[in-house]
Amino acid sequence: MGQYTTFRFDGQRQWTSRGRRLAGEGLQRGLEHVLGEARRIVPLDEGTLERSGRVTRDGLNGAVTFDTVYAVRQHEELTWRHLPGRSAKYLEIPMNSERDVVLDLMAVGLRRWLRG
Repeated sequence: MGQYTTFRFDGQRQWTSRGRRLAGEGLQRGLEHVLGEARRIVPLDEGTLERSGRVTRDGLNGAVTFDTVYAVRQHEELTWRHLPGRSAKYLEIPMNSERDVVLDLMAVGLRRWLRG
């Protein structure tokens, strides 16, 4: 079982195929940004957990996952010691701190398209 976090899009709006594609591409960029930030603080011993990080996207839904047998425990165990700069909550921290960056990355293509 791995540790993961997801972005879900509220599908209440009508989207054109181009708008959906641009939003999906922006979501991909945003998720990759979160993965990069998470890899900077993921607990590090041999690097297996860090290398297991992946981004998956299906349309306007996406996830950042770390898939090792101990990923969830490493994420949730606040009493364990880590190397300097490394931390538990390695997904939660970047998801919260990088929220505005992710939203900006998602908006870039749509903004250009809507401006014409």
